[in-house]
Amino acid sequence: MSGIVILILALLLDLTLGESSNRYHPVAWLGKLISLQLKFSPYGGSVRQFLYGAWMVLVTAAIIALPLYYALSFLQSWNILVYTVISAYVLKTTFSLRGLWAAVQKVKKCLERDDIADARLEINALVSRDTQDLSREQLISASIESCAENLCDSFVAPLLYYAVFGLPGAVLYRVINTFDAMIGFHGRWEFTGKFAARLDDVVNYVPARISSFLIVLASLYTGRAGAGWHALLKEHSKTESPNAGWTMSAMAGTLGIELEKARAYKLGAATETISTAAISRSQVIMLLSAAIWGVVIMAVEVAISAAR
Repeated sequence: MSGIVILILALLLDLTLGESSNRYHPVAWLGKLISLQLKFSPYGGSVRQFLYGAWMVLVTAAIIALPLYYALSFLQSWNILVYTVISAYVLKTTFSLRGLWAAVQKVKKCLERDDIADARLEINALVSRDTQDLSREQLISASIESCAENLCDSFVAPLLYYAVFGLPGAVLYRVINTFDAMIGFHGRWEFTGKFAARLDDVVNYVPARISSFLIVLASLYTGRAGAGWHALLKEHSKTESPNAGWTMSAMAGTLGIELEKARAYKLGAATETISTAAISRSQVIMLLSAAIWGVVIMAVEVAISAAR
């Protein structure tokens, strides 16, 4: 039953303590490693940049996952209590439900006091787009989009890979997703980050679709599950990403609002005025979706333990 115990402890750590400081956070260490590797990226040649980017991801994944696998195997045979506690902490670092909620909450608080300048700064923790000229409505939209999309990246996907492949699977997912977050977008590192971006699309293919269904299911409490399902089926392909449109269109439909990224996409039909109240409702849907998924993964872990 160690798998379910590790999962419960990890969830409790996240909900009670949230994120540790960057000084002690493995994902922050990974970010520094990626930044160091980028200093050696070729400045010219799309093929050379792509190959270097692929090398970065694959080698980094290997040097993290392999030692972790053998270390956990040793700890499990040496002391089950130590193994469980360390595993729970490592698993917790692969997801961040409380951190996501808090990041969205900061933007919402700024908007509630009409501090657009601070809201533009806070939203940088959630999106990679240029935020300097975002309007109030665009900031609200970006916050809600982040609630929806990051439900997948920050919670559903890591727990899915934990259930299927164990702790190394969750860690490998976080490595890939962190590479994508740092270099997997248009700009200076477009070709260096293209392998990471495409690999992230692959590993998020199933989790994104699960997340969108969870949003629709969770929206039963609003009475708009049907609208969420309709928007999901109709508009999930409007985004450049093959995955992001699923969760965002479902959230737009359940809230009855239009989500817009300038010169990129518009999702949903605006039957209600977009406001900070919509951010609050998206946070509730996000938490309900996460709760449903947490129960599902616990049930899977119990079933796996019973089958052994």
